[in-house]
Amino acid sequence: MLRQFELLEKIKSYDPEVEEKALNKAYVYAMRAHGSQLRESGAPYFSHPVEVAGILADMRFDSSTIITALLHDIVEDTNIKLKEITKNFGNEISKLVDGVTKLSKLEGRSDNFNQAENFRKLLLATSDDLRVLMVKLADRLHNMRTINYIKDRNKRKRIAKETMEIYAPIAERMGMQEIRSELDEICFEVIEPSVRETIVKRLNLLRSQDENILKKTILQLSELLNKNNIDSKVYGREKKPFSIWKKMKIKSVNLSQLSDILAFKIIVDDIEVCYSVLGILHNVYSYVPGRFKDYISTPKPNGYQSIHTTLIGPMNRRIEIQIKTKKMNEQADFGVAAHWIYKDKLKVKDGKQYKWIRQILDILDQSREPEEFLEYTKLQMYNDQVFVFSPKGDLIALPIGAMPLDFAFSLHTDIGSNCIGVKINNSIKPLSTKLKNGDQVEILCGNKISILPSWLNLSSTGKAKACIKRFIHNKEDDEFVKLGKKMLLNAFKIESISFNEKTLISILEDFKVSSVKNLYLKIGQGHVLTSEIVIALFPEKKLIKQSKKIILLNQVKKRREIKKSSILLKGLIPGMTIHYANCCHPIPGDDVVAYISSGKGLMVHIENCDSLKSTKKKYDFVNVSWDKNLNNSSNFISSLNVVLSNKIGSLGNLTSILSDNKSNIRNLKITERTNDFFKLNIDIDVSGLEHLNKIIVSLRTSTLIQNVTRL
Repeated sequence: MLRQFELLEKIKSYDPEVEEKALNKAYVYAMRAHGSQLRESGAPYFSHPVEVAGILADMRFDSSTIITALLHDIVEDTNIKLKEITKNFGNEISKLVDGVTKLSKLEGRSDNFNQAENFRKLLLATSDDLRVLMVKLADRLHNMRTINYIKDRNKRKRIAKETMEIYAPIAERMGMQEIRSELDEICFEVIEPSVRETIVKRLNLLRSQDENILKKTILQLSELLNKNNIDSKVYGREKKPFSIWKKMKIKSVNLSQLSDILAFKIIVDDIEVCYSVLGILHNVYSYVPGRFKDYISTPKPNGYQSIHTTLIGPMNRRIEIQIKTKKMNEQADFGVAAHWIYKDKLKVKDGKQYKWIRQILDILDQSREPEEFLEYTKLQMYNDQVFVFSPKGDLIALPIGAMPLDFAFSLHTDIGSNCIGVKINNSIKPLSTKLKNGDQVEILCGNKISILPSWLNLSSTGKAKACIKRFIHNKEDDEFVKLGKKMLLNAFKIESISFNEKTLISILEDFKVSSVKNLYLKIGQGHVLTSEIVIALFPEKKLIKQSKKIILLNQVKKRREIKKSSILLKGLIPGMTIHYANCCHPIPGDDVVAYISSGKGLMVHIENCDSLKSTKKKYDFVNVSWDKNLNNSSNFISSLNVVLSNKIGSLGNLTSILSDNKSNIRNLKITERTNDFFKLNIDIDVSGLEHLNKIIVSLRTSTLIQNVTRL
């Protein structure tokens, strides 16, 4: 375990302006917090955060990142809360520690490849700050280095599989080849120990055939380059077992057929020399066709640059060679981490080794759009997606801005169709809540389909909207048929005619429909008037209506019959084929009238609503009345104009009275304010006229409320 002064000296070697006091404080704070906790190896638990800090120091991260590494397990594994971290170390450290803690809580949920892929995206999407992800990678790297202390073999394999599927690819995405390689190698040994052992034996056999082949090849390559006045360094190594196994799978070759197990790096000063070296090598050694890649002119997405070539090299052995500059080599080892040193924390005189870092930071400063350099600052590659968990731990990817209904329909159409509510992170939330990365979403379902037209505004995905629209369309047709039949029955009743559905068959062609059901549909939609049906069946009614005298004699009688024969507002779905006007907000108990709006259904108004004056000549009016059972519902809105005293507590008094009367505020708007009073309009939930009157009376009894009127 790194001691306190050793860690400090390591950081000072690249950052002379290290925050020594804060680092020492974090070291002691973490050591005391973890106290006597032990790892499975028996070592003090504190050794883990210290080693994680050491890994990050090797990558030359700033003091804040190292402090975060020392503190990263405190919130999750001790009684210390995040607010105490904030108090002792400030907002920046607190935010970083919180980010690492959240990622740790999301681990262990990937059971298959798709889950792993989504989780990998989740990590990238939730790590707004690169340093959060870097601490998490270093944390996983140290855990893998000590994985053999875990006694449960199945647990070791599960952790190794998760590492190989999630963390190793993230390291590669960030260009950190050394970390990717080490993680892969450890995982391979845990998951496929026998296969790895076989490869190791093969490597030992090849090595025994010529123990000095690596040194001899390095020597010959170095002499060749020196002869051509190339200033370079040549490094060589055997390929690691996992790399060999991966190549065997890709090429479908047996172990005995594998010959190119040696890989070499040639490091030079600049790009021009890279291409000069390539020309020299190809001039002397035979090039293997199809094995050349120029990643300098066309870098990999993670920023990796190098020239790759395969040759029949010294001693006629097949070898792979990478040619790169010093900067490219550092980028290959540390990836985006190589670029992360704060400009204001870096005090360098003329150190050439930091020149390229300063150049990158200068570009960052001058960039107008931060998206140009996201690779160096934030990892928001998946900022068009949001990743949420089901209660079972399945990870679901949805477009940004998705809401609970999108999640529900993505699981199954039946779950979406029967949705009656949602829990997000174990708390009841409205269906309008926008989902965030890492949310756990539980859909609450009823026993029947509960889709409403308003759901179209509560969804964003194509699947959810398509399911909702399909249901609404089918349900609307059923509702229009139901409404049309009610209207026709009512018309027959008013005219004192006995209704027989079979008689409608004779007039279907007149109205260009194929069935009685379609005739009802057209009536309900407002495309056919009930009076037209009556006249089509009974032409004599037209003659009677043309006599003004008869109409006048029967006018009073007709009004009474119409009132008795009104359609009950029951059994139709609000917002689908019945619409309560927003201008007057009719509620049960009001005298109401309705008209058929083409394609929409019944539009219900209070009988004396001002807006009806301009519509009376345009529509076919229908008399409607409330069903008494509707008074048990609280889905109606009523608007009030309230004048409050301009005193402290007035608005609180208003809301308390509404709460006591079991009413919710839908909307509130202040329309006027003076030193003595202020006026406001509020929309509230009521079950009917009786409930509304009770609320108005209760409000008027308050000394802080000067006046209340219904709008």
